[in-house]
Amino acid sequence: MTDASRPLEDFLAASEQQEPGESLRALVAQGLDQLPLPGQGQTLARWRALAAVAAHNLSLVKLFEGHTDALAILAELGAQAPAAARTWAVWGAEPPANRVQATLAKPSDGLASGSEVLLSGTKAWCSGARSVDQALVTAWLSDTERCLVAVNLHQPEVQVGHSGWEAVGMAASASVDVRFENASATLVGEPGAYLSRPGFQHGGAGIAACWYGASARIAGQLRQACRNKAEPHALAHLGAVDIALSTTAALLRATAAQIDTQPELPWTQDVNRCRLAAEAAAQQVLQHVPRALGPGPFCKDRSLALLLADLPIFIRQCHAERDLAALGQAIAEQENKTPWKL
Repeated sequence: MTDASRPLEDFLAASEQQEPGESLRALVAQGLDQLPLPGQGQTLARWRALAAVAAHNLSLVKLFEGHTDALAILAELGAQAPAAARTWAVWGAEPPANRVQATLAKPSDGLASGSEVLLSGTKAWCSGARSVDQALVTAWLSDTERCLVAVNLHQPEVQVGHSGWEAVGMAASASVDVRFENASATLVGEPGAYLSRPGFQHGGAGIAACWYGASARIAGQLRQACRNKAEPHALAHLGAVDIALSTTAALLRATAAQIDTQPELPWTQDVNRCRLAAEAAAQQVLQHVPRALGPGPFCKDRSLALLLADLPIFIRQCHAERDLAALGQAIAEQENKTPWKL
């Protein structure tokens, strides 16, 4: 299996001081965004690459994951990326107060992938809005029919705001509001295809790989401290962290193998389990590592301090008890199966 993370790690080591948007453009320019597509036999290599970027900077991986996810979505839905596009984002958040409406530019043409539409409304949580050229945006054709569109952000009908993000954590991801006023866009896939495709679930496990990568980097600081001085309480913290991370790594490896074996299946339950395990592992790392090390490493190592501030915000993409309840319901509804049999 090709390790797509090795050249990424070399690049990241040499670009420590770059802003996330600048780093994303450099990664794309060097072709380091061309990760294996999910379900094509190297899903684990894809996730390892995402984990490597996350270990470096979570705001950067927020942009990088969105860009590489957009490329995977376009490939899965059979859409052609515009030749002029360099950097992408995927903006799919749907808070009740922010809904983007799509109307056919030429109603006589009918609805089909590639149809031209006009976008109006405000999209929230638009990560990297000031750094990317194109975005895949979820919009509504009616009260019940959702679609995915590709929109060029370099047009006057697209207005990138300065509000919508007040958190200190993940601040560099610049997840602001974007206003569309009859902006030109193109339908990607058939209406509803964005959510119904198997890759929607597969991509969710890629987010879990990001959480895992950052958690492992923070935990690595504790491991190094224990190698330098075997203090008993720190070793106990390291043992607790190892259990959480090792369990998550095993789930990610197993799920990647399942996706590669049958990519036509969404593997919803397995992906949900990966996400919940990665979120729980992150919580364990955030609890144990600072208690073991004290404030010193987090006050003197800026990149580590950023991870510690960013990770609690990033893992809130997990829907907490709602995701746990969904997993529990799936387990309860299984027929003629013993879910925990060895």
